[in-house]
Amino acid sequence: MVVPTVEVFRMSMYSWGGFSNTKEFVGFDNFKVLWNDAGFIQSFQNSVLLIVLVAMITIVFALFFAALLTKENLKGNNFFRIIFYIPNILSIVVIAGIFSAVYDPESGLLNSVFDIFSLESMKQMWLGNQSIVIYSVAGALVWQAIGYYMVMYMSSMASIPASYYEAASLEGAGKLKQFTSITLPLIWNNIRTTLTFYIISTINLSFLLVKAMTGGGPDGSTEVFLSYMYAQAYGNSTYGYGMAIGVVVFLFSFALAAIVSHITKRDVLEY
Repeated sequence: MVVPTVEVFRMSMYSWGGFSNTKEFVGFDNFKVLWNDAGFIQSFQNSVLLIVLVAMITIVFALFFAALLTKENLKGNNFFRIIFYIPNILSIVVIAGIFSAVYDPESGLLNSVFDIFSLESMKQMWLGNQSIVIYSVAGALVWQAIGYYMVMYMSSMASIPASYYEAASLEGAGKLKQFTSITLPLIWNNIRTTLTFYIISTINLSFLLVKAMTGGGPDGSTEVFLSYMYAQAYGNSTYGYGMAIGVVVFLFSFALAAIVSHITKRDVLEY
């Protein structure tokens, strides 16, 4: 892993098509071009939007369902655990195919539901409308991720002694108060860890999902970090420029993970 990473940094300093024997050392020129590249700026904005949206929505739903399946005596509890986890074991290409069918404007599930409830005004070209297509991609990423993080939170919640909740109940604390005062503080370290996972996995999976669902379109409205890097390095034969984008993605990922880890740092509670 170290050698290819160092090689990415080295090749970002060259102007090279990727196939010829001619390499021209240009120093930081690739990075200077990068900051004025409208396509890269749009892919940067899309990536940040997906990271924020997917992380926020997934963590809320994963915590909700984890608490529900751990603390409530639901009929078919184990069945629901399996159902929620299934999307995580599916190939991202399969997920792209499923959601391409769901978002189909003519026969897709989403528009069909609106038809059933006579909500024709809400029907959309989910993968064709530039203003909403990025949110359609986010929906697929959230659906894929919820089960995995739910299982992680459930494992932490299951280890919390039941006596804590019994004592809180005797003191008159409701379920919401118990969740915010007992559950969240005691699984906070797990949540911090998964926040880093959200960042890394969203950057990686969004690339695969975008390539399979939209190809970065329409008109670049779903282009993300890695898809833009791939297009520049292998599509436009500007390999050195693509590697410069790779360097920025590398540094951005680690910097964001470090910032999130620092902001969310709390004293570890023991029980």
